[in-house]
Amino acid sequence: MIEVTKINGIKVLINPDLIELVEETPDTVIAFTTGRKIIVKESRQDVKNLVKSYRKDFFAN
Repeated sequence: MIEVTKINGIKVLINPDLIELVEETPDTVIAFTTGRKIIVKESRQDVKNLVKSYRKDFFAN
């Protein structure tokens, strides 16, 4: 799970395996394979780095 901050300031954990796309419009919107979308404070690049870090940790163990 990765932690992101919703636009209202609430921190949530999301499953990066369910992320379908991340776009900046200019807010960062994360769309999931379930059809749900959330707007987060992190940039698109920050989300990408969080997912990369998660995957490195996951496959290292």
